[in-house]
Amino acid sequence: MTKTVVITGSGRGLGLAMARVFRSKGFNVVVSDFNETNLNNGVKELNDMNGLFNGVTGVKADVTSLEDLEHLWDKAVETYGEVDIWINNAGVNQPMVPMWELSKEQMDIIVDIDLKGAMYGCRTAINGMNRQGHGCVYCIEGFGSNDAVQLGLTVYGASKRAVKYLTAGIAKELELTGSPVVIGRLNPGIMITDFITKPLGQDGTMELSEKTKKVYNILGDKPETVASFLVEGMIRNLKKKKNDDYIAWLTNSKAAWRFMTSPFNQRDFFK
Repeated sequence: MTKTVVITGSGRGLGLAMARVFRSKGFNVVVSDFNETNLNNGVKELNDMNGLFNGVTGVKADVTSLEDLEHLWDKAVETYGEVDIWINNAGVNQPMVPMWELSKEQMDIIVDIDLKGAMYGCRTAINGMNRQGHGCVYCIEGFGSNDAVQLGLTVYGASKRAVKYLTAGIAKELELTGSPVVIGRLNPGIMITDFITKPLGQDGTMELSEKTKKVYNILGDKPETVASFLVEGMIRNLKKKKNDDYIAWLTNSKAAWRFMTSPFNQRDFFK
């Protein structure tokens, strides 16, 4: 039976890159995004992939709405019968200013999408997967998951640190309740997409400091580079069914090696 993956926030960026890889491996792919233009463009691109037919569905969903996510699950099951992998990928960056300079509305957007969106997604997927008797759920790590601190990323980092705890806590609860569902985390590192220059997912461009650009040039990657690695790991875990799974692209050793070799391997994503 053909496997099915649901990816929130997959109209562009890493979400769409992962959708391409899953599609190339024969998965049914349910693309979901709040932005209808991105959603339609993503679905069209996946449908246009050479030699592949059917197996792509787009569902508009706001991850801050539990009702939207439940509709996303229902639509996926209605179309393909079951959901094997659910990825809580949707997220937004914050303006790079101190926490006290953010408005209440800005803080609410970050926490609602990056943290509560993951909570709602986990709740929706786990309830559905418990009913069907199997499934894997994944959440995306980000800056702050490893307790790193930087000016201008405090609220975003706090939300991502909470997502790490959320995932670990759910893993323990799944184990203690004897659930057939497993959960894990994806660590993609620094993605060079408009995520880093468009705070709160809005129009306009945030100017990055030269110091920040230097770090991003050393540690960053295009989403296409990372997506295959993450997808391969998730597919392997469909068989292994490891709970509290952790698939990390940018490990500490890889980051250290890139800093060490950066004088000989200069890259510039911001030309």
